[in-house]
Amino acid sequence: MAIDPTATIHPSAIVEDGATIGPGTVVGPFSHVGPEVTLGAGVVVKSHAVITGWTEVGDETVIFPFASIGEVPQDLKYRGERTRLVIGRRNRIREGVTMNVGTEGGGGVTRVGDDCLFMTGAHVGHDAQVGNGVIMANQAALAGHCIVEDNVIIGGLSGVHQFVRIGRGAIIGAVTMVTHDVIPHGLVQGPRGQLHGLNLVGLKRRGVPRDDITALRAAYQALAQGEGAFVERARRLFEETDSDYVREVCAFILGATDRSFLTPE
Repeated sequence: MAIDPTATIHPSAIVEDGATIGPGTVVGPFSHVGPEVTLGAGVVVKSHAVITGWTEVGDETVIFPFASIGEVPQDLKYRGERTRLVIGRRNRIREGVTMNVGTEGGGGVTRVGDDCLFMTGAHVGHDAQVGNGVIMANQAALAGHCIVEDNVIIGGLSGVHQFVRIGRGAIIGAVTMVTHDVIPHGLVQGPRGQLHGLNLVGLKRRGVPRDDITALRAAYQALAQGEGAFVERARRLFEETDSDYVREVCAFILGATDRSFLTPE
């Protein structure tokens, strides 16, 4: 066990032999840190949280009460193989959040980026890959093998089907089931998620130039109403556009996927 002398461990907490606790880290009362856990510098684990498994937690991440981090996957094929959960820096993991380690068949690593917010009861399933600046609202859930790119917002009580990809800057409305890939900067809402346009508010808040927003809006219309199949429209747009944002959307559509796409109405 390696506990930095500047770390603070409450007397009622359990830190098992083998755990690594970084400088300035605080482990609160009645929390449990397993033997293969590494907590970086300045991590705060509040009371009654559980961090177990082969789990790494990045600097300045805060884990709130009753979170369960690094438990085994909810996958009947899992047979106890040694897999990992890697969490980046400055995340806020709120009450009751669950994050599972990966599976051998899914690459072996569940990964979360930096500066994310996981609100009460959110779930990150095995082998999911979550980017930076992602927000998952209360009780939102990612199934196994999902890919969520940077700056995505997933509304409360929403669920994302396994193997779905959600492109950068997309927003998913509350109480939405997402069963197909979502293009970057897309806006999805409705009980059975439908693509209803672009996340224009998010684009403006991130300071995207007006010319690029205009190009994205025109590209969206071309994807919705152009000739040929959806992928063919994306291929033509990729070849014709000068906008990096439009190219990003087209490249996402043309990339490898295990699901089909939510297409413009």
